[in-house]
Amino acid sequence: MNRKDFFKAAISGGILLGTSEVPAAENPGDKNFSPVGFEHLPTKTERTMNTVLHKANTRGHANHGWLDTSHTFSFAHYYDPTRVHFGALRVLNDDFVDGGMGFGRHPHDNMEIISIPLSGDLEHKDSMGNVAVIKQHDVQIMSAGTGIYHSEYNKNKDKKVNFLQIWVFPKIRNIEPRYDQITFKPEDRVNKLQQIVSPSKTDEGVWINQDAWFYLGNLKPGFKADYAVKLKGNGVYAFVISGDVTINGQALTKRDGFGVWDVEKLSISADSDAELLLMEVPMTGFGD
Repeated sequence: MNRKDFFKAAISGGILLGTSEVPAAENPGDKNFSPVGFEHLPTKTERTMNTVLHKANTRGHANHGWLDTSHTFSFAHYYDPTRVHFGALRVLNDDFVDGGMGFGRHPHDNMEIISIPLSGDLEHKDSMGNVAVIKQHDVQIMSAGTGIYHSEYNKNKDKKVNFLQIWVFPKIRNIEPRYDQITFKPEDRVNKLQQIVSPSKTDEGVWINQDAWFYLGNLKPGFKADYAVKLKGNGVYAFVISGDVTINGQALTKRDGFGVWDVEKLSISADSDAELLLMEVPMTGFGD
């Protein structure tokens, strides 16, 4: 996708909403706002025939005082033509939000939006009438479908909230919007992969409108396991939340991202205490 088409789609809301136009606001009320703008210099991407490596220090980054954010993929005014998406995985943002601050009411449509708090408490309100607080060990899904408005704020005044904001292209467009959240037991992911997202209502985790599966692992040094890809044609994007791991021979450290496709399994080993997020997603049908 070229830069012109990227911003055209951003304006239309097709692949990216103009977060640069969403004010920073103290909760409650949209006062003392400042526009969100992003650095947009291309960053280094390392590729092989079926892998892509995104080192932590190559992500797009912006610090707006109230928001310190890093983008694995192009987002808002950060644009790199080599880093627009990984198959159906469109956005992977690592956000730190100051106490009492957040994103004012803004729209989304036709996107599966997953939020994973790593620390602190995040308050959510939406046009479906949902009011909720998500915190560490919770996972939130919002299927935007035909359209939804929502806001999200740091619930606490005295400490930051850090959360991963993940967008996935939907399998079916224009569905009825839907919201859900689940609290997971952290002990169920010690030295194993805990499923937190799946495409089935009857499977473990929040369910998503896409043939995608997400897993969290709290891995100890010496842990080794294989991950079998569930659906032929899918790829897997690994994001290291903390620590050091090796996947298919590639050494990774905190906040590195590593995508693999055209394989049947991944070999994972922990080189230290580590937290790992695995995202299996379809690889075709989402543009270049």
